[in-house]
Amino acid sequence: MVNLTINGLPVQAPESATILEAAALVNIHIPTICFLKDINEIGACRVCVVEIEGVDKLASACNNRVREGMVVLTNSPRVRQTRRTNVELILSEHDCFCATCVRSGNCALQKVANDLGILELPYERRPAPTKWDHSFPLFRDAAKCIKCMRCIQVCDKIQGLNIWDLVGTGSRTTVDVSFSRKITDADCALCGQCITHCPVGALRERDDTQRMFQAIANPKKITVIQIAPAVRAAWGEALGLPREKATVKRLVAALRKIGFDYVFDTTFSADLTIMEEGHEFLERLAGRNDHPWPMFTSCCPGWVRFIKSQYPDMTENLSTAKSPQQMFGAVAKTYYAQLLGANPADIFSVSIMPCVAKKSEAELPTMNDAEAAQDVDLVLTTREIVRMIRAEKIDVKSLEEEEFDSPLGVGTGAGVIFGATGGVMEAALRSAYYLVTKKNPEADAFRDVRGMDGWKEATFDIAGIPVRVAVVSGLANTRRLMEHVRSGKSSYDFVEVMACPGGCVGGGGQPIWDGEELASTRADVLYGLDKVDNLRFSHENPSVLKAYESFFGKPLGHKCHELLHTDHHAWEMPQHS
Repeated sequence: MVNLTINGLPVQAPESATILEAAALVNIHIPTICFLKDINEIGACRVCVVEIEGVDKLASACNNRVREGMVVLTNSPRVRQTRRTNVELILSEHDCFCATCVRSGNCALQKVANDLGILELPYERRPAPTKWDHSFPLFRDAAKCIKCMRCIQVCDKIQGLNIWDLVGTGSRTTVDVSFSRKITDADCALCGQCITHCPVGALRERDDTQRMFQAIANPKKITVIQIAPAVRAAWGEALGLPREKATVKRLVAALRKIGFDYVFDTTFSADLTIMEEGHEFLERLAGRNDHPWPMFTSCCPGWVRFIKSQYPDMTENLSTAKSPQQMFGAVAKTYYAQLLGANPADIFSVSIMPCVAKKSEAELPTMNDAEAAQDVDLVLTTREIVRMIRAEKIDVKSLEEEEFDSPLGVGTGAGVIFGATGGVMEAALRSAYYLVTKKNPEADAFRDVRGMDGWKEATFDIAGIPVRVAVVSGLANTRRLMEHVRSGKSSYDFVEVMACPGGCVGGGGQPIWDGEELASTRADVLYGLDKVDNLRFSHENPSVLKAYESFFGKPLGHKCHELLHTDHHAWEMPQHS
């Protein structure tokens, strides 16, 4: 521990602490923009500068360590003026039309500028021109980029993909797609972590809300919407709802007020996925020598994009089961259309997802097995549905809870935990145990795969068969696991991969809280919902069993393969350069 003084207050801090961390110990706030703990500590924005007694130059608080006897001023006249000038210079190259920015009201730069009382700029504004493919699910606005380099560091350190890089020299230095590629030619997984870690509105998802409003207004369209498990743990955050009030049933009520005709739960198709994927795993085990190992889950489209671009030779290891989103889309335009007595072409199938990659997945040429355009017509992120709720001026706090529509609104606790890392594996093992032994295990028997660790391993005994499993989240962790599997250092039977750290709860389409990681908090919500659910096993979902009985036949049957499975080799990803 070292002793120092900050703004006249005595402070005792660990010798490894930065000035920023030491100031926080005595509730002194130093503004930052580019800083991300353990990810981006480069002092690029120079907003956190402080004055140190005996040192001529101002120092960045985010990456300078404390020293014994140090005397620091965080808001001296010199600091205040320098900080103001630095922010003014950033604003001179920034598109400041906040009213048309998706991050207005939730922007680190906007907050710092407001706090400093910057009401006009003394410098000429020169924002960079934007050249971008507006059809791509991820959108980058060069005019809003402040060159903080967060996106570069997150993509490199957390996801290991190096999609972004610095380009140009001198005053022309900026951030763009690496290797002079277009984003459509890059091996981007569309995880969206660059979006959720951008402090401004330079990165966002393609906005599809106006297209959604048009579909709702079309009297010829039957709008059918599904809500992903992870959405229920986050949708109320940006609307000011406490977690105990931000229930999925209150979201159902909001969606009906917007004008959706039928509101369903993706946990239905999550349970359906477990039935298909569980049977597929057991079938592979029975014919072990005929299949490559391990079998990988295929629920996460960011992960599927990753394996197809980085390890294309291992694509065969993926389960052929579609993701719950895509299974639901196929079910909505076949089985449910039949129940409604409706023309499948009249159904407009929508999903609310915590994910940007889901937009790309829905547009794949292989995802149209219902033969009524794409199986999922439109994907909205959690942030987009929040914007729609706000646009409709819906007071969510006053809404009474409403039930999902039937029968595709019935899900189990096993389906709910799909949204957390390890949830798919745990749900699959619960049902695999039953399929082998014909009796249910303890619902929490496989909880060892829970937790926020980026790479978890476990071995479970199922009727005398040791099943070796791994759960990994975050693509840099995934690359390490893949290299271990490829080299023979690690051997598994079944592996769950989620592209986003913490799983879908930390997805790239979730509400953004600058500098905060809420995946663990949201995951706790999902596990809590599973704990109190009357149904905790996918194979006990009555609506899923009825769908098999009256429409699909048996799991892995002909109609299931036709509608619920896919060929991962039938589309291409740009290869890694």
